[in-house]
Amino acid sequence: MEIRPAEISEAAELAQLWYDGWQDAHASIVPDELARLRTLEDFSERMLRGIANVRTAGPVGEPLGFHIVKGDELNQLYVRASARGTGVAQALIADAERRIANNGHKIAWLACGIGNDRAAKFYEKCGWHMERIFTYEPATPSGIFSLDVWRYEKQLIPGE
Repeated sequence: MEIRPAEISEAAELAQLWYDGWQDAHASIVPDELARLRTLEDFSERMLRGIANVRTAGPVGEPLGFHIVKGDELNQLYVRASARGTGVAQALIADAERRIANNGHKIAWLACGIGNDRAAKFYEKCGWHMERIFTYEPATPSGIFSLDVWRYEKQLIPGE
């Protein structure tokens, strides 16, 4: 499966995918205050700001999923509900791992919401391990929000 840079013309579709995926995975496990801040408008603004770092699967205009890498962090990974179980997530995470390794990092990490068991099982299946619980501080329209999350890590091999 080809993973490619996202195009600006896909920002609205990607933001909707992100919003839908976040609502499905996180809305019921995070504090209500954070859930209220995660609106479609918030995801749309964040997608537009970060589109240069977004890589996606699927035809242009019909994204099946995407990832965002920031340094050694797999910052975001979302797959359209209808594409789950099709190999899209595995292709996206493998692409993200290659990008992190090719940028010289030996260990990749990601934050996983405590209670997001479906994602945790997927990460473990892909060779990631839960390192510890830590306080993550995502930006929101109201400022920084402190949230305890699971920190997953994976040892990377350059060139894989």
